[in-house]
Amino acid sequence: MAPHAHSQQVAHAASLSDPEAFWTDHAKRLHWHKQPSCALTRRTKTLPGGVRHEHWSWFPDGEISTTYNCVDRHVLAGRGEDVAILWESPVTGTVEKYSYARLLDEVEVLAGVLREEGVKKGDVVIIYMPMIPAALIAALAITRLGAIHAAVFGGFAAQSLAQRIEAARPRAIMTASCGIEGSKGPIDYRPLVEGAVRASPFKPEKVIFWQRDQLRWNNPDKLGGQRNWQRLVKSARMRGVRAGPVPVKSTDGLYVIYTSGTTGLPKGVLREAGGHAVGLDLSVRMLFNVKGPGDVMFCASDIGWVVGHSYILYAPLLVGATTIMFEGKPVGTPDAGVFWRIVEKHKVNALFTAPTAMRAIRKDDPDDHLFKEVGKRGGLKTLRGLFLAGERSEPSIVRAYQDLLAQYAASGASVIDNWWSSESGSPITGLALNADASNVSSTKSHAAPLAIRPGSAGHPMPGFDVRIVDDAGIEVPAGTMGNIVMAAPLAPTAFTNLFEDDERFYRGYLKRFDGRWVDTGDAGMIDEDGYVHIMSRSDDIINVAAHRFSTGAIEQAILSHPEISEASVVGIPHALKGHLPFAFIHLRASSSEKLPASVPEKLFKEVNALVREQIGAIASLGGMIQGKGMIPKTRSGKTLRRVLRALVENGVEGKFDEAVNVPPTVEDMSVVDVARARVRDYFAEKQEEKRGVKAKL
Repeated sequence: MAPHAHSQQVAHAASLSDPEAFWTDHAKRLHWHKQPSCALTRRTKTLPGGVRHEHWSWFPDGEISTTYNCVDRHVLAGRGEDVAILWESPVTGTVEKYSYARLLDEVEVLAGVLREEGVKKGDVVIIYMPMIPAALIAALAITRLGAIHAAVFGGFAAQSLAQRIEAARPRAIMTASCGIEGSKGPIDYRPLVEGAVRASPFKPEKVIFWQRDQLRWNNPDKLGGQRNWQRLVKSARMRGVRAGPVPVKSTDGLYVIYTSGTTGLPKGVLREAGGHAVGLDLSVRMLFNVKGPGDVMFCASDIGWVVGHSYILYAPLLVGATTIMFEGKPVGTPDAGVFWRIVEKHKVNALFTAPTAMRAIRKDDPDDHLFKEVGKRGGLKTLRGLFLAGERSEPSIVRAYQDLLAQYAASGASVIDNWWSSESGSPITGLALNADASNVSSTKSHAAPLAIRPGSAGHPMPGFDVRIVDDAGIEVPAGTMGNIVMAAPLAPTAFTNLFEDDERFYRGYLKRFDGRWVDTGDAGMIDEDGYVHIMSRSDDIINVAAHRFSTGAIEQAILSHPEISEASVVGIPHALKGHLPFAFIHLRASSSEKLPASVPEKLFKEVNALVREQIGAIASLGGMIQGKGMIPKTRSGKTLRRVLRALVENGVEGKFDEAVNVPPTVEDMSVVDVARARVRDYFAEKQEEKRGVKAKL
């Protein structure tokens, strides 16, 4: 440890050198129904096939109620009138506030309803909901009973929901009559839920639906266990039915979140109750500088994703802050200024979203007029940080918004890129806005976070021992790209297993490196100053003549060209070099005319010059397609490179109509069709060019 280390670095080192003392200290901030005697235990787990690997548990003999910590204790402390949830729904024109006292009342009654409907400790309940307060109340009511919730993104296709029903075997499904995605209008959930139940070999006993006025669930099927949510609650309230908090063991499950599986059943990441609460409490205070009452957090995600679990629902409520729940889109509901107006209206301190959202905003508002409009009237002065995660944030986005925050937001406001996953439960890396929240620093307090380094996802957060290794699992020198792994134990927010699947946990995360490391599936590097750079998924590495290149690094070089606003790089087969980088790009300049798929020779040479300059001549592009609306993304904003790669590989073989595997998380299936057409056009144009060259000869 350097003599003048930053508080974040000191806290991180303390969490690794003495995890027992570090996490015991933070566990004291929460209410335990049974105090844990220790923070961490380690043991060797033996799988049925005889494989042995290290296993760890956090606060193993403690007992806790997450709902009690999120709601009851704040009311009992006299803060019942503080605002817990602010619901902003531009798609319905609704704004609603829930105080902690009102939230407790709603949760107590709904938990009583669920208990009457047969839900008990240890049961799983699926939440298939739009972004309405009832979704948060459902999660808190489920955990109040000691049951486990499994939230599924509302609007997922029936088959995807059926897979999760089969995997989770829920006692009940909690859903709504409809969802509303942007300007598309209501989406009827009933046929999706009923189709999923029919398709699944496991049949849940109850389907409890929240009736929305925009599209109703009429004539429920009583034999199918369908129940009207509001009527059940009204009846329970009249009869005085309520449920108190049921403590669970720290190592019992709090929730399961399914990561998309392209084949077979999705993986169920199991979150344990005790470690989750302790780790999130520190994370939201330290990284996001949301410390408690009076602070407002706006996480523009969805309850169906892990980001929504952690920073819409649990983290803000654990510290007694206000959480904003947003039913809308960053653009189109009604325009690209909606985020900034919400910040102004509700005096938001931390805004957390995805780089995709920021790109969409800048595309609709390229001169940042709507941002500046709010900023000039002082509406952004409460904003301390803009947090970006979900995919790699290109340096141009970070720089652009850092400049804007410096002019219009709170003093010292920062753009904080952070990296994490469903498995980690909280950011693995980032730049802590309130590093001294760790309470273990013996050095002089640092008011400012570590310096921003665009292109980096920051420094490791407490509990995460991040390393870079080669394919043999050997650590590589600083500045060398390789596989990003972590040493066990992971931080308390992270998983320790998959839901009822020990074997898959070992195969998916430990087997590749013989149990020495936990494999993240990402590739990148750690630079000389300890900043972690996430370049791409490991399977997005392109092998060019035995040289390994990250798609993220090549995209960064392409995006440094002023005419290009978006880029996605995949590998295209090459007879001599194995693969060459191949780019899909979107130009900043709009045009109503249909552009050719292949870019002008001048632009191609300029971009390749940038790639050679920033990465090396060996990384030169083997082709580049231009177009609009052809880069498919998941609903959480991640680019589906594997889909583009499959289209290109099929295109090389002339199989343009060949089916490609598109995951159910895709935001807009029509984008894949656009990409397919562009690939067809590209190869047709290249064939025409070849014929033209031959004719000249």
